[in-house]
Amino acid sequence: MKAYPLTFNAFKDGLRQGQLLGLECGRCGAVTAPPNGVCASCGGPDLKTRPLKNEGTIRTFTVIRVGPVGFKAPYVVALVELADGPFVLGNLEGIDPNQVTLEVIGRRVSVGHRLYPPPDPECGVEGLALTFTLMD
Repeated sequence: MKAYPLTFNAFKDGLRQGQLLGLECGRCGAVTAPPNGVCASCGGPDLKTRPLKNEGTIRTFTVIRVGPVGFKAPYVVALVELADGPFVLGNLEGIDPNQVTLEVIGRRVSVGHRLYPPPDPECGVEGLALTFTLMD
């Protein structure tokens, strides 16, 4: 069996080091992030790891008023188109969820991350949320 070129743990380790990693398809050239077993565009398995730019543009957002364990609501979740092409979800930080308006759509953001403890200590799986900060 072929090993995954980018495991979730390697993706998290890259973020800890300040590097956003994705996968580039050898068949169609599409870029996928976060890690996936096959190309999100053509379904091809020929993927290689590549660094991505830590920036993108907000395409839409929503305010979460009742969040899961580990997240303090309310908070803003944004869909961001990365400079390298893929779309990713994450938390928009540094903005009041009760004051956010449609004016954030189209704004540029830098990409970071936040790690959070597992909701169930017995499962031992650390969670990850991509974070976005307005650049302009």
